[in-house]
Amino acid sequence: MKKAIYLTLTAVLLMTYTANAQFDKLKKTVNEKVEATKLASTSLSQEEVGAGLKEALTKGVEKGVDQLSKPDGFLKDLSIKIPLPEEAEKVESKLRSIGQGEKVDETIVSINRAAEDATAAAKDIFVAAIKGMTIEDAMQILKGEDNAATTFLDKSTREDLMVKFEPIVKASLDKVGATKNWNTIFTNYNKLPMVQKINPDLVQYATSKAIDGLFVQIANEELKIRQDPTARGTDLLKKVFAQ
Repeated sequence: MKKAIYLTLTAVLLMTYTANAQFDKLKKTVNEKVEATKLASTSLSQEEVGAGLKEALTKGVEKGVDQLSKPDGFLKDLSIKIPLPEEAEKVESKLRSIGQGEKVDETIVSINRAAEDATAAAKDIFVAAIKGMTIEDAMQILKGEDNAATTFLDKSTREDLMVKFEPIVKASLDKVGATKNWNTIFTNYNKLPMVQKINPDLVQYATSKAIDGLFVQIANEELKIRQDPTARGTDLLKKVFAQ
């Protein structure tokens, strides 16, 4: 009797073990198929990747331009605020010592205001460059560094931006009297004995620095989109950068 019971229990245990093993195997197979289905559903064509990256770039450009073209967009952001040119910085203390401090401060404010005025003109140039981006460009950007899109835009648009920005910067500087202040400052400085005479090109300097600051801001927006899922906005962007 005991032997019969033992054999019955053994048989039940073996059946249970076999059933569990088969269930685990089936479960594993099902999970693998589910994951494969998910992967297939989220895989994107190169055309979709290109569209997603263009959308991301446009989004980043619009946000960056809007931010910097506001009052104090440059002036109150210490990462991109435009100081006096390097050759002017080294004489700033001397300029202040001869009573030119107020004009120095006014000039710094004016340079940053000019940059803010000019930045709004960048949007159309950027959008045109983004529309002209090829599939190859898009794939290289996707696989590139965290600032790959910004680098692409820099190479594609900087010359056009210089041409577009310079007259806007000049008009802005002239409007607030910055050019006059600049000329007054350096005329007075150059009259000092025992100083090396300098006369930096204010318009060219302000234009170049405005563009540099713009790309810093766009790089920040690109990094957010790459690293922060909540910054991506649309399903297409989420899928592109999830890869």
